[in-house]
Amino acid sequence: METLMPKGWAPPIGYANGVAVVPGRIVFVAGQVGWDAEQNFRSNDIVAQFEQALGNVLAVVAEAGGGPEHICRMTAYCCDKPAYLAARPLLGRIWRDLMGRHYPAMSMIFVADLLDRPGVIELEATAVVPAPAVSRRRSAAPVSRARKVAGGRAPAAKKRRAAPPRPAARKSAKR
Repeated sequence: METLMPKGWAPPIGYANGVAVVPGRIVFVAGQVGWDAEQNFRSNDIVAQFEQALGNVLAVVAEAGGGPEHICRMTAYCCDKPAYLAARPLLGRIWRDLMGRHYPAMSMIFVADLLDRPGVIELEATAVVPAPAVSRRRSAAPVSRARKVAGGRAPAAKKRRAAPPRPAARKSAKR
């Protein structure tokens, strides 16, 4: 993943203006709120919900074989701007604990409300996970009885005798 930084721009803080990725498996992560695996909110606090929501995003990316470094885009939706601004130092600490110093292209959008109450923050992401290396060897097919007898190798193919030519079809005489 390459961070894109146009010449002459001031460096962004806590996000990237753009990223370029090599082809791979694209993973689209639906908006994740601050609830646990059973869809229960444990707190109404933005800090606790942010940590849970970010952990949920990472859990989905992990299901595809990826990690934080594969997230290339994230959008955050928040319905409490004053709480978000007040919590930024703590949110930054949580980010670094879970994401390290990896900052994807990001947008923060303040909204009136979220669907899932009492959610106050929702994170949506896109990741590009490197495609698994494709082996040039054939996949392991079930070993047939003939192969077992031949010590795992395919038995030598028997030469087929060419079939004798078929006689031309006779046209029936019209009467």
